[in-house]
Amino acid sequence: MNKLLYRPIGLGLGVLGGWLAGEVVKRVWGAMSHGDDTPDALDEDRTWREILAAAAIQGAVFATIKALVDRSGATAIRRITGSWPG
Repeated sequence: MNKLLYRPIGLGLGVLGGWLAGEVVKRVWGAMSHGDDTPDALDEDRTWREILAAAAIQGAVFATIKALVDRSGATAIRRITGSWPG
C-alpha cells in the first residue's frame, strides 16, 4: 500500500528535483565560465573539454539531487505512515 501511496508523491518530487538540479547546474556552470550557458553535445562552438566538463557536472548534480529528493520523500512517508515505501 505504501508503494502505491508513494508513487504520485515520488513523481512530483522527481519533477521538483529535476528542476532544482537544472538550476544548480546553471549556477555552477555560470560561476565556472563567467555566465555562459551550459553547453550541450551539439554546441558547435564549444570545445570537447567544455562539453565533457558540463556533462560530468550535470551527471553529478542530477544524481546527488535525485538521491536527496528520493531519500527525503521516503523518510517523510515513513514518518507519516510508520513504514518505508520501498
